[in-house]
Amino acid sequence: MTKPRVIVLRAAGSNCDMETHYAFEYAGARAEMIHINRLLRGEVPLADYQILAIPGGFTYGDDISAGKILANELRYKLAEQLTAFHQAGKLIIGICNGFQVLVKAGLLPALDFAAGQQVTLVHNDSGKFEDRWVYLRVLESPCVFTTPMPEQLYFPVAHAEGKFAVSHPEVLERLEANRQIVFRYCTADGGAAAYPANPNGSVRDIAGICDPTGRILGLMPHPERHIDPTNHPRWMREGAAPEGDGAAIFHNAVAYFR
Repeated sequence: MTKPRVIVLRAAGSNCDMETHYAFEYAGARAEMIHINRLLRGEVPLADYQILAIPGGFTYGDDISAGKILANELRYKLAEQLTAFHQAGKLIIGICNGFQVLVKAGLLPALDFAAGQQVTLVHNDSGKFEDRWVYLRVLESPCVFTTPMPEQLYFPVAHAEGKFAVSHPEVLERLEANRQIVFRYCTADGGAAAYPANPNGSVRDIAGICDPTGRILGLMPHPERHIDPTNHPRWMREGAAPEGDGAAIFHNAVAYFR
C-alpha cells in the first residue's frame, strides 16, 4: 500500500519540525522536511504531496506578530498552489505557530485568500509564555484528523500568543453552527476551563478549529509531543497507555488516503 507523502514545512525559527516528521512517519506516512524557500523557488512542487504540515516554533522570530511573515509568504506567493492542493482533496494541519500561520494566511476558518482575517491568536491573558499540559475535549465536527478520536485528550502547550479571538461575534456563531470548533480546553473531569486549564483565555475555551470541509485543522496544543506513552508527564505513576494521545491525529490523517 502506497504511503501518503507529507511535507513538513520549515522556515527560520521552526522548532517542532523533527517531532512532526516523526509523528507522521510513526503513523505510516512518508514525511519530508522541506524549507519554504525550496517551494518558493519551484524546486519542490506542493502537488507531489498529500499532506501539508506546518509545525510549531517561532518562524522568523515571530517578528510583526506570531506566524505573520510565513503567513504572508503563503498568502502572496503560494496561494495558487495551496488552493489547488486543497481542491484536490488533500489535508493541511497547522500546530501552534502553524495554527497562527493558517489563520493569518487565510486558510482558516475557511480557505479564502481574498477575505479579510476573521480569527486570530493573540497574547495570552496571563501576559506570559505558557508551558504546561492541558486537557482537551474533542467535539463532533467534520474534521478528518479527529475521526475517530477519544472524547478527551492530554497535550502540552507552549506559546505566548495562543488566545483564540474573533473579529466579530457572528464569526464565532458561524463556527459553532458549522461545527468547526474541534477542540476546547477543559478540566480533568471535562468541565469548562478557567486559567490555567484554559492557558491563554481563548474565547469559549477554543483550542482548535477546522475548515468547513474538515480537511484543514489548526490547533495550539502539540499532539506531536505526545506520541510515545512515556511523553506523558505522569506515566510512571499512572502507567503507560499503548501510545500517546497525539498519535490518533496522525493515524487518522494517514488512514484518510488508504
